[in-house]
Amino acid sequence: MTKTIMLIHGAWLNSLSWEGFKARYEAAGFTVHAPDWPYDDRDPAALRAAPKPELAYLGQRQIVDHYADLITALPEEPILIGHSLGGVIVQHLLDRGLGVAGVAINPAPTPGVPLYPHAIRSALPVFIDPLSWRKAKTMSHAFFRDRFAQTAAKDQAEALYDRYIVPTPGRVYWNGVVNPMKIHWENPDRAPLLLIGGELDLIADAAMTRAIYRKQSRAPSRTDLAIFPGRSHWTCVDPGWEQVADKALQWAVGHARAPRRAKVFPIAA
Repeated sequence: MTKTIMLIHGAWLNSLSWEGFKARYEAAGFTVHAPDWPYDDRDPAALRAAPKPELAYLGQRQIVDHYADLITALPEEPILIGHSLGGVIVQHLLDRGLGVAGVAINPAPTPGVPLYPHAIRSALPVFIDPLSWRKAKTMSHAFFRDRFAQTAAKDQAEALYDRYIVPTPGRVYWNGVVNPMKIHWENPDRAPLLLIGGELDLIADAAMTRAIYRKQSRAPSRTDLAIFPGRSHWTCVDPGWEQVADKALQWAVGHARAPRRAKVFPIAA
């Protein structure tokens, strides 16, 4: 069984958002990698103050290729766990035959699956800007408080925003609608996949997660669905995140396929 996990963050966040999951999984004896997207590898406050110009032109294909390169460089094949757009990236990586198991938490719009009402409404701040295709956008405090993390304590919303929120390229949103990368739903090479949704998610509707599940169920490998009641899109940080983290890991460990490449051990000096 693999002892390696790769965590893949979504839009508006960077790897800091995985701090709880990472510590919990490492305490359980796993080696955990939580790489940033390209141009996202700084403190969120620094990223908000001065995002790199290249971020504006970052698209989903570049992000998928970035993680694919990192995965193939690992000494053993990992479990892949992604949140939001990271959940879409996980699906693309599994479609390439990477990973021994995948978990997509609150997956964002996925190619081949219609947009659902909450996803459409939440994307409007990006889509109403005709130049957002080549801009790095910044989430408003009100959007974070009312839609992204509406279940978080209101007196903590400001501090949570300051700690975690980063700019994101508008292009990744447009890629959710017009995306040249397709997913092969019947792919016989795809590792087992768990889709996790949140009943109160105002970014990626639970109904959309169910629709992705129905598409992914066409593959011969195991595909499961879990909808957590009372949980929002902020599920990986909100109180009770441990339940989501444990469900993801226990399922992945229990259903992972056998690794296909031998572990590479360093040569002793």
